[in-house]
Amino acid sequence: MFKRRTPRNFRQSVMNFFIPGGGWGRSANYVMHRLRRLPDSPERIAKGIAAGVAVSCTPLFGLHFIAAASLAWVLRGNIFAALLATFFGNPFTFPIIVVSALELGNFLMGRDRLIKAYEAMNAFGAMWAELGHNFLALFTSRSAHWDKLAKFGWDVFLPYMLGGTIIGAICGVIAYFLSLPLIRAYRKRKLKKIQERFELARQNDARK
Repeated sequence: MFKRRTPRNFRQSVMNFFIPGGGWGRSANYVMHRLRRLPDSPERIAKGIAAGVAVSCTPLFGLHFIAAASLAWVLRGNIFAALLATFFGNPFTFPIIVVSALELGNFLMGRDRLIKAYEAMNAFGAMWAELGHNFLALFTSRSAHWDKLAKFGWDVFLPYMLGGTIIGAICGVIAYFLSLPLIRAYRKRKLKKIQERFELARQNDARK
């Protein structure tokens, strides 16, 4: 009933990940529309947005929703706002986030050589491939190997997590102080429109 009439092939699915139906502008407008209309206080929504933005800067790919919801819960923010705010991490912002987080993390760790973005992505691919191999090794005669995972953890994940946490905290704070007045202004404007409609309806009733 809710399936597409014409199922997407693999190429279309990949393209839809990078370019959502209707474009990124329409998707961004949809996210902002949903954030403004959430039934919660502006402070809690802003905290949720901050949590989602902050988590998007970390290398917890596949766990961003869980991490964002958990952080929003700790901050007593709106969990749904946190999930929507993970939209901050997208194919356009990820290259900037990855490079910035890795450079900052490696700098703080005192490393001379800075790993490049494409090397980090290759390390992610090798890590997942090794995890898949080791999973199959549980049911076959294959031997498990952990060298790529260890290299990934030390060369990529650790500096990425360190730098991404700091950058995410900064971006989260900025997102909070930017979104809070916008949400408050939207609520006031919406309340004013409701009051104007109510007053107009009252005047029309008085004339009858």
